Amino acid sequence: MSPVGRRTLEPMTTTPHPAPAAPSAPASRPAALPIAPEVLGRMRLADDAGRPALPYEDPEGGAPLRCCLRPSSPGERIALVTYAPLRRWAAGRGIDPGAYDEQGPVFVHAAPCTPDPAAGHPFAHPGALRAVRRYDGAGHILGGRVLTLGEDGDAQLDAALQEAFADPRTVLAHVRAVEFGCFLYEVRRP
Repeated sequence: MSPVGRRTLEPMTTTPHPAPAAPSAPASRPAALPIAPEVLGRMRLADDAGRPALPYEDPEGGAPLRCCLRPSSPGERIALVTYAPLRRWAAGRGIDPGAYDEQGPVFVHAAPCTPDPAAGHPFAHPGALRAVRRYDGAGHILGGRVLTLGEDGDAQLDAALQEAFADPRTVLAHVRAVEFGCFLYEVRRP
């Protein structure tokens, strides 16, 4: 344990094969990044809060899986684990995000999986409440935007991310579910 009670984490890495953008997507659309397989392997043993994953069969489906960026299907084996996305990103750069460090619940498959190659932004269904939070190179929050997604949630998220990365200080953005406060996925400067 570190002096402030946080676990020391290895740097977060991302999958080497991000999902391709749809042909109609802007050429500059940055990739939505799932949690990297090597990080997931460790988190299935002990998550970022030090707890073991407790897999279960999803009775209803619809849980937003951060390992493959798609909703779960009924009957799939999943686990709810604690994840510290900014801490892992910062550790890879040798920085401490300080008070901006946070951890929260994320759903993942109980066993290794493959990211979904579907085009567009994951979990961008009409009526969804999303926050796009942007960070600088020191892991500090620069600002954010809250969105209520309409029929073209992809275009709304594209615009919010374009706005976020228009600020040259922005190196990273998190897309989060407002109603639960959960991290959904990471986007890095293109």
